[in-house]
Amino acid sequence: MSVADWLSPQQLAEWLRESRGRTMELIEDLSDEQLRIPQQPYVNPLLWEVGHLSWFSEKFVLREALQQPPILAQPDAIYDSGAIPHGTRWELTLPSREETLAYMAEVRDRMVEAVLDPACSDVVMHFALYTVFHEDTHTEALSSARQLVGYPPPKLSGLSYTSTAEADAGALPGDVEVPGDTHLLGALRGDPFCFDNEKWAHPVEVAPFTIARAPVTQGEFAEFVADGGYQRPELWGAGEDWLARTGAQHPTYWRPAGDGWQRRVYDQWVPLEPHKPMMHVSYWEAAAYCRWAGRRLPTEAEWEVAAGAEPGSTGLVDARRATPWGDPYARVAVETAQGRANLDWRAMDTVDVAAHPDGDSAFGVRGMLGNVWEWTASPFWAFPNFEADAYADNSAPFFGDHRRVLRGGSWATRSRYVRVTYRNYFTPERRDVFAGFRTCGVA
Repeated sequence: MSVADWLSPQQLAEWLRESRGRTMELIEDLSDEQLRIPQQPYVNPLLWEVGHLSWFSEKFVLREALQQPPILAQPDAIYDSGAIPHGTRWELTLPSREETLAYMAEVRDRMVEAVLDPACSDVVMHFALYTVFHEDTHTEALSSARQLVGYPPPKLSGLSYTSTAEADAGALPGDVEVPGDTHLLGALRGDPFCFDNEKWAHPVEVAPFTIARAPVTQGEFAEFVADGGYQRPELWGAGEDWLARTGAQHPTYWRPAGDGWQRRVYDQWVPLEPHKPMMHVSYWEAAAYCRWAGRRLPTEAEWEVAAGAEPGSTGLVDARRATPWGDPYARVAVETAQGRANLDWRAMDTVDVAAHPDGDSAFGVRGMLGNVWEWTASPFWAFPNFEADAYADNSAPFFGDHRRVLRGGSWATRSRYVRVTYRNYFTPERRDVFAGFRTCGVA
């Protein structure tokens, strides 16, 4: 299935406008100095990052697919993330804010014109869609960068989450049992779009397992903290070096408050909400909690089965869901996500783990898309039949056991691209991302 078979040119043009508009909203209230952002190991200067997004679109669609000349003089020397070391990005002489905004607008307008041209090829459609999804991943990163440095929450248009009852839905304890069987892990060649690290579906044997119905909550993690979890080296395994190096005593963005805790949400401190999922937690913290609780993290294959497979009379049936609630792969998830998942900044934060029962998987597992990304036990390696995309820097430079796979998406992830097969990946010390975890039983 081609992109044109899946998505109309008009819908793609609207996504191009909307994704660029969301990027602009995420920076428009910040001063020029705030756009430079203090140098951090995991984030970019914000003015550089939004320029990079326009460069990416221009490079793959306008310059390479359509053979148009560059809009800026020597843009690769400014915005090529594969060639410019991270620390150097603070030292570059960048176009001004006004020049950057004009560049963003011009690239957007040329992209829209290209996809609405009746002669537009499927190659152009494919790369234009790729740039939308690339921008979507970066707008989530812009959101977490604002949280990292304590800026106010962004003012975003078009949000629709109004259900206090769902947001305050409470806890969801207990496990579900998932049968073992052979599972096709990864994307199918007939899927309308996938990233290269999802290529291609291949059979894996999954033994029967039990998995929590919901992610670990802040209240549950607070019990681990209260029991001295950060002071017990025997719980940390390979994460003991991280614990000693950072001196962490509790989760990031937490502080003691009376008999309990507060957490920082952008520039405000709020009382810890016990039934919201644990967020901004590293892989090492998740693994230590599991040892303390006598549990374990799921593998990515187990996570994918629990989220997207269906039970049969014995084992699994030959069916695959793009979303836990049953969308086929040819459907755009944004059409059905509302009311089933906390995505698209709808709540501007996490909601209680019992929210959105209509988003349950076939096994009754809840919240597997949205709310928080979920760490898995799996290192980020290439699948056996991996094929690199034209954007070769998307995955291949990062394969190895120094990164872990995350699945599922967060409250700031776009529903139009996140799917059961989507693989995110971060180094295990990262606490700035909107990541949590759920656990499995130990046989």
